[in-house]
Amino acid sequence: FGILAVEKGMVTAEQVINAMRIQIMEDVSKGKHRLIGLILLEQGILSLGQINEVLRAMGKNLPILKEER
Repeated sequence: FGILAVEKGMVTAEQVINAMRIQIMEDVSKGKHRLIGLILLEQGILSLGQINEVLRAMGKNLPILKEER
């Protein structure tokens, strides 16, 4: 996910790495696994539309996430 988001110019590599750090820390400390896209969404870096665009590029026939109205 992160590589495609960087290639599409939506995020920087540093932002993805920071999200991965958060993901790993939560996995270890809380036993909780959050997706990189959701972490970036919570940080206000990506929108739901951008997440769905990356997921479509990954071959996922989504949207999994629906934009709130």
